[in-house]
Amino acid sequence: MSRGLFFTFEGIDGCGKTTQAGLLFERLASRFGSDSVIWTREPGGWEGGERLRELLLSAGTKHPMSEPFLFTADRCEHVARVIAPALASGRTVLCERYTDSTVAYQSWGRGVPLSMIEEMFRWCAFPAPDLTFLIDVPPGTALERAVLRGRLDFMEKKGSPFLEKVREGFLFLSGREPERIIRFDGCLDIERLADEIGGKAEVFLSR
Repeated sequence: MSRGLFFTFEGIDGCGKTTQAGLLFERLASRFGSDSVIWTREPGGWEGGERLRELLLSAGTKHPMSEPFLFTADRCEHVARVIAPALASGRTVLCERYTDSTVAYQSWGRGVPLSMIEEMFRWCAFPAPDLTFLIDVPPGTALERAVLRGRLDFMEKKGSPFLEKVREGFLFLSGREPERIIRFDGCLDIERLADEIGGKAEVFLSR
């Protein structure tokens, strides 16, 4: 059985990742069968992972390296328990946030050296995404959406200046790997954006 495909969704908080991941899941499940695709997220997308997610999203750490280490530990379990087995079985994996988020938030947003973060990734030998959908929106728009959604997590509470730095990180990464990281305008109508993402995914799956 051939390895399944691995698609990730990235972008600043409030960009619409969850909405678009859900719509792509429905589209692929309808076309290829619900057993052929899984939809997961980080942090906390594995059994027991919600405890780590709550700690990470509630500003429950003080040391500057605690966040990158905890995000990496969460990913190790997520890969081992969810992502790697699904890929090995030939299923398509859709994941909200992955390594690019750690780089953008921890390096650009929090100032942790990029080389240190990427060295941790090499130690862990994480599988690389085949395709990443970067949903790009201005920080002001993202924060408006987050407020409408409800309670802000501590990353969102840092406001537009922080999210602008994170956005710069994502744009750097997309410029470095343009074949993998495809930027989409997150201000488009939801259905139009879903069609653009779905079309790109189906072209990739049909190769």
